[in-house]
Amino acid sequence: MEKKKFKLGLIPRLIIAIIVGIAMGQMKFLPPALLRILVTFASLFSGFLNFVIPLMIVGFVVKGIADLTDGAGKLLGITALTAYGSTLIAGAIAYFVASNLFPAFITQELVQKISESGEGLTPFFTIPLQPLLDVTAAIVFAFMMGLSISWLRSKGKGAVLYEAFDDFGEIITKVLETIIIPFLPIYIAGNFANMSYSGSVFSVMSVFWKVFLVVIVMHILYISAMFIVLGTIGGKNPFKAIRNQIPGYLTAIGTQSSAATIPVNLKCAEKNGVSEDIRNFVVPLCATIHLAGSMITITSCATAVLLMYQIPHTFTMIIGFIAMLGVAMVAAPGAPGGAIMAALPFMPMVGITTDVLQQLMITLYITQDSFGTAANVSGDNAIAIFIDKIYAKDRKKAETTTE
Repeated sequence: MEKKKFKLGLIPRLIIAIIVGIAMGQMKFLPPALLRILVTFASLFSGFLNFVIPLMIVGFVVKGIADLTDGAGKLLGITALTAYGSTLIAGAIAYFVASNLFPAFITQELVQKISESGEGLTPFFTIPLQPLLDVTAAIVFAFMMGLSISWLRSKGKGAVLYEAFDDFGEIITKVLETIIIPFLPIYIAGNFANMSYSGSVFSVMSVFWKVFLVVIVMHILYISAMFIVLGTIGGKNPFKAIRNQIPGYLTAIGTQSSAATIPVNLKCAEKNGVSEDIRNFVVPLCATIHLAGSMITITSCATAVLLMYQIPHTFTMIIGFIAMLGVAMVAAPGAPGGAIMAALPFMPMVGITTDVLQQLMITLYITQDSFGTAANVSGDNAIAIFIDKIYAKDRKKAETTTE
């Protein structure tokens, strides 16, 4: 029997990369040229990432919107609206919690230490790689094509265009899986080595673990509230539903993928008494469009970064950011880190514009990615219970009318 090869997961690799980067930055006997090699790679990787980001928007958002032609009219609309509303509410709650709680440990003294840290190392060279489209153009193009293909498909047309963008989305997914995600630890190591060399890394790390704990607690409280509210409306025992969801939650933590958790999540929905046609429709759909856990994580991490670097973060600015991500992340791929990669083009909306700030966002998010995914899929089943109740009422009404 052939032994399975041991494969180190993304999160352990990122943790190792952070430790190695910090250690290298503290080794004063190392020649700066060695650190600059890492910094150069980080710079080149950042340029490639910026090149790919508009293509990701086109590759994922077009198909994500075009897919919304499939479904049963009212059922699709209610499910999509509920999922989007949940994502917005989760982001808004996360902002209020983060903006009021995080200043307790992101103090003025800590902010001053970060701002007074020395200058980092510069790369040996850079390559001026310009994106084919800027972010705004990619968003407009993606929405235009997605809605147009959706309209064509409703008339029995658009198959060629749909397949073309479907194939393009698969290409972008392959790039994400074979280049961006595998090389991400080296990128993170380079940036942390530079922060360690400049002296700001320990101030930043003192914030990391506290943000992590707050976010996990918010995930658990939010999905519990979803089951209590939607489960009660759906006529189910919310605490029994939460207990039935545990296998789906744990599976998502292990897989870090909403898509890979669908089979287990369907079993959880069945245990909760959701009818077969509803669970087969709602659970796979919400695995793509319901991103409450990811939104809690991204909003919290963004607020933490803005506080650390004294960047304004008004509710009006953040809610626009949340509303845009609620749509843009619909097509976030199931691969680990997909949501934050899909969110990167919109970071300038809240003032996260530099490579240092963006890599902090990536690192903060991915270390919590599996828990965000678990919160996403758990919320999917709370929505399924709610939709099943509505569907049961409509079906009963239809049967009464027929009689």
